[in-house]
Amino acid sequence: MKPLDLPADVFRGDGAAVQAIAFPYRRSADQDAAAPAKHRIVIVGAGPVGLTLAIDLAQRGQPVLVLDNDHKLSIGSRALCFAKRTLEIWDRLGVGQPMVDKGVSWNVGRVFFHDEQVYQFDLLPESGHERPAFINLQQYYCEAYLVERALQLPGIEIRWHNTVKGIAPREDGATLTVGTPEGDYRLEAGWVIACDGSRSPMRGLMGLESKGRIFHDRFLIADVKMRAQFPAERWFWFDPPFHPNQSGLLHREPDDVWRIDFQLGWDADPEEEKKPEKILPRVQALLGPDAKFTLEWASVYTFACLRMDRFVHGRVIFAGDAAHGVSPFGARGANSGVQDADNLGLEARPRDPRAVARGAGRELRPGARIRGRREPPQLDALHRLHHAQERDQPVVPRPVLALAREHEFARRLVNSGRLSVPATLHGSALNTPDVDAFDGRMVLARRWPMRRCSAAMAAPRAAARVRSRLHADRLRRRAGLGSRIAGTVDTGGGPRPHRRPRPRRWPA
Repeated sequence: MKPLDLPADVFRGDGAAVQAIAFPYRRSADQDAAAPAKHRIVIVGAGPVGLTLAIDLAQRGQPVLVLDNDHKLSIGSRALCFAKRTLEIWDRLGVGQPMVDKGVSWNVGRVFFHDEQVYQFDLLPESGHERPAFINLQQYYCEAYLVERALQLPGIEIRWHNTVKGIAPREDGATLTVGTPEGDYRLEAGWVIACDGSRSPMRGLMGLESKGRIFHDRFLIADVKMRAQFPAERWFWFDPPFHPNQSGLLHREPDDVWRIDFQLGWDADPEEEKKPEKILPRVQALLGPDAKFTLEWASVYTFACLRMDRFVHGRVIFAGDAAHGVSPFGARGANSGVQDADNLGLEARPRDPRAVARGAGRELRPGARIRGRREPPQLDALHRLHHAQERDQPVVPRPVLALAREHEFARRLVNSGRLSVPATLHGSALNTPDVDAFDGRMVLARRWPMRRCSAAMAAPRAAARVRSRLHADRLRRRAGLGSRIAGTVDTGGGPRPHRRPRPRRWPA
């Protein structure tokens, strides 16, 4: 695709204009070649992950061919929240500033139980950071800015309406069969990077699968346009009065659009719940009877925590949701995929192919391990609360939510969506064993909070934790939950020894 295919300012329009962009199909010279043309790197999928990787490789002097089976950008907000680490990567690629300029920046989140605030958190309490903890930006804007940047680089070719229909891996690459509106053609690829999403047709073509857990629950996403005075914060409700026995989430987007998530339950009919007559009453209950709004987009989804056993299969590498999938809550899907692209950009420089494969597999796995099938259940506290009510059993999390109003330790037990964090590459070759007495916990790619580095702060913090635990223990005894300090814990089946946790030691 050439830069002259579209007007220069087409990617900076409003939401409706950007979603209406249609990329034209162009016949390539490869389709008329007598023998399959050879390309060093072929990326399958022109989403945020595939485009990020293509730009990174092109800036490193690597020619890239991107194949996409569609001809338009995303419809709806979809991957809405982009984390600080992702913005830093996009800054390096020349697209960070338009993302931040258009997006809604936020650092603060609030968690509610019924209609009362349980606690709030600040993801970026230190001042002086160039980028916010998160921005909210509809995925179609994100993709538009990435395509705009890709068209500025001579090393990238994007072919729209090009669907990979077959792959024959070899030791030195792979042969791809590509379908177009004018028929099929073949090409040779030295490396194939599959960034084709959670359903990944490439995974199916190779007879591979992701393993993990599918959660029996459904969620509704509704994008509504309205004028509202809510702050640019993340608001999450457990068992709210406007949506009893379920959960709710509110996020602000650009263009006076708001993302609202409703938990529906496993028995909900996805097609029925997407109808406006079902959505509008839910939104009205949240906003109030006098609120004026219009529905822009809606989707119902069921999430899963899945991961491939291996991401590297010879010269074929899987990245992003194609390799590992998580719940949309917490914005870990697109953000982890962009970090995959950042890693692969470092690995795909000219060198021994076996070293590239070893490096890619070694670097991608550690970050995905906490995002894939080992991940604990999403919204775990709410699931226990809701299903306990269905079985008419005691509701376990209510004391935890009550304790979380005043005590930090209890807030770590409340899971309203684990938020995206930078991958910690423990297995990276860049992390070498310590050879002296230093044994700190700092690891590659992890931001070390400066407020924890002072040894002078350790003693008062330890004393505060002891006071907090003693007070929490008194509350637990009053609630009939037993003591965690007296040496035994009442589990209903008799006492058992309880070991006190070892005090944490901060580096000097």
